Amino acid sequence: MMIKRMVKLTFIEGKSDDFKDLFFQTKHKILNMHGCVEVDLFQSNHHPSVFFTISTWQSEPDLENYRMSELFRQTWTTIKPWFGDKPEAWTTQLVNPPF
Repeated sequence: MMIKRMVKLTFIEGKSDDFKDLFFQTKHKILNMHGCVEVDLFQSNHHPSVFFTISTWQSEPDLENYRMSELFRQTWTTIKPWFGDKPEAWTTQLVNPPF
C-alpha cells in the first residue's frame, strides 16, 4: 500500500536557502532509494522559513529503510542545528470511498 510522508520543517533565519540547496542536491539520491516514488519540497507563502517535504513511498517499510539509511542520517545531522522549531511528521495513506 502506497503511503505519503509529510514533514514540516521550520528553520532559523538565514538557513532557508541553505536547506533548499541541500534538498535539491540530495533529491535524486532520495528518489533512488528503494520504494521512493516521488519527493517534493514546498515553502509556505506566508512564513518563508517553513517548509514541507512530501514524499510518496511504495510501503512503510521502504520509508523506514530510508530513515535508517546513511543518507538520511547525514542529511539530518546537517540540518538539525538549523531548526527553529521541532519538526513534525505524518505518515498517511489515501482514503478511498467505501463504495
